[in-house]
Amino acid sequence: MGVAIASFFAVFLLVLSGGLLVFYRETIQARISSAINPQVKQQKTLKTTILDTRNVLEGVVERFEKVIPRSEAEVSVVQQRLIRAGFREDSTLKIFYGAKVITPLFLCLIAMVSGFARQNPFFIYIACLGLGFLAPDFWLGRQIKNRQTKIRRGLPDVLDMLVICVEAGLSLDQATARTAEELRQSQPILSDELGVVALEQRAGSARSEAWKHLADRTGLDIVRNLVSMLVQSEQFGTSIAKTLRVHSDTLRTKRVQEIEEKAAKLSVKLLFPLVLFIFPSLFVVVLGPAVILMADSFKSLFGH
Repeated sequence: MGVAIASFFAVFLLVLSGGLLVFYRETIQARISSAINPQVKQQKTLKTTILDTRNVLEGVVERFEKVIPRSEAEVSVVQQRLIRAGFREDSTLKIFYGAKVITPLFLCLIAMVSGFARQNPFFIYIACLGLGFLAPDFWLGRQIKNRQTKIRRGLPDVLDMLVICVEAGLSLDQATARTAEELRQSQPILSDELGVVALEQRAGSARSEAWKHLADRTGLDIVRNLVSMLVQSEQFGTSIAKTLRVHSDTLRTKRVQEIEEKAAKLSVKLLFPLVLFIFPSLFVVVLGPAVILMADSFKSLFGH
């Protein structure tokens, strides 16, 4: 069994090396042309080298994405999760499925090289395959959660900027584009999302549809509530600036309530570390000398 696994990984490394050579073909041709004609030789910076290596690795990973069978519904769900994590490129879906193939093989290779799989090879390799297959999903879920947290924290500031732009005389479409431009440094994620909304509106999409697409891309209830309020404000003709200000104040109040809730739970969460770690240490420090003195006293009393 060990020989078969070693042969498999040897063939895998050979295929990987061949793929790297194939994808580095343009780089090799550029080096040959620069050697033949030194006058047109271009100096490659560290950034361009890193980008070329990244493109090569992405191309190698994409070659393995066809190994996993999948349905159209599953692909749609995964693509929606990738968009919520901030990956909108067409190649990200192929890279994701390729990583679900390469990661298990890489973990099995580490287990074999480190000798960890010698104790129970079947169980270790099955565990490596399972964890490696699920690792990209866990990583993607973590990326989605972090991005949603940043959106949730930065949304009140974005709404304040929208209120300022609307009250200055801009329309909601113009205010959206201006807010995306002004908050590019402080709120890059929301600035990117608002930029997509502005581009959809410039392309001819209805305002309500563009904002509903924003709610679908983020997957947050607070964004869906904001979109519903904007749509209702547009339908009934109410003040958009007042609607945005009320929603911003509501989000800040909700954030304060969440912080107060976490502070109230802190005493209960501290109970277990106190009982398991701090109290035993205090008992040892306080009662330790007394126990030692009592033991010496009993030894002298009974003559042992």
